[in-house]
Amino acid sequence: MAKVPLKIDRESAGAVAKFLRVGVHHSNVGGYTSKAWTIDLTGSTVLLKWGSVEVRRAGRGRRIYWAARPRQKTVRCGSEKLARDYVKRAIARRRRHRYEELLETVRIQRGPVHRRVEPGRILATVLFVDIVRSTEKAALLGDRRWNEVLSHYYAALRRELRASRGREIATTGDGMLATFDRQAGAARAIQCAAAMRQAVRTLGLEIRAGLHTGECELVGDAVGGIAVHIGARVMAKAGADEVLVSSTVKDLVVEPGIKFKDRGAHRLKGVPEEWRLYRVL
Repeated sequence: MAKVPLKIDRESAGAVAKFLRVGVHHSNVGGYTSKAWTIDLTGSTVLLKWGSVEVRRAGRGRRIYWAARPRQKTVRCGSEKLARDYVKRAIARRRRHRYEELLETVRIQRGPVHRRVEPGRILATVLFVDIVRSTEKAALLGDRRWNEVLSHYYAALRRELRASRGREIATTGDGMLATFDRQAGAARAIQCAAAMRQAVRTLGLEIRAGLHTGECELVGDAVGGIAVHIGARVMAKAGADEVLVSSTVKDLVVEPGIKFKDRGAHRLKGVPEEWRLYRVL
């Protein structure tokens, strides 16, 4: 029998397949969130566990924490063959939904304790960036080489972010969320995204980027609110090597060196009304 990532041919032993999806996805109406699944096969019984997670750092230093108690479902299939077939279908669904397949040894830990902090509000431009076709590249290079590429990738992003006076909020598996202060930050955010796009080409990578300006909730080192959701959705509409901005960002930028091309009106999943998007030339 051909093997799948979960060693489903291991007799009566517990084996776990683990999946992680970081950031925005078309089926995720909440906007910028991350989600994990584990699929545990023991004999003819399958235990599914899923829920929101918090992802910190990148590469070998990446840590994954359950953001809340994960949901669970036990499926008793009646026979080991039916259980193996169920697991194969469950794995295929995760792949179709662009989940990253994690090594069985990767731990998804209980969430760290956070001190409750009352949110403040700031006006900021949010920038989302991620790698195009990252799963394909990781599979082609292998874990060790891919982690090396990610280290160089994040170093390049952070170098451009410092030069543009942006603030890193979080890394997202193969991407980053950053903010830029006030109205003047919109132009710097665009210039930063363009510089990041150029910098990672030397690594053989293409990125997509999305920007939006709005009022954000500031809680400790994190940001939230509808402006963050919109920024994530704008990025999801971008193609390879493309920087997309919302009409709000475009209207704030007066620098003559920054040009835009109208990409039309779009429905952003989970966000009210249509939004006109523009590609940075």
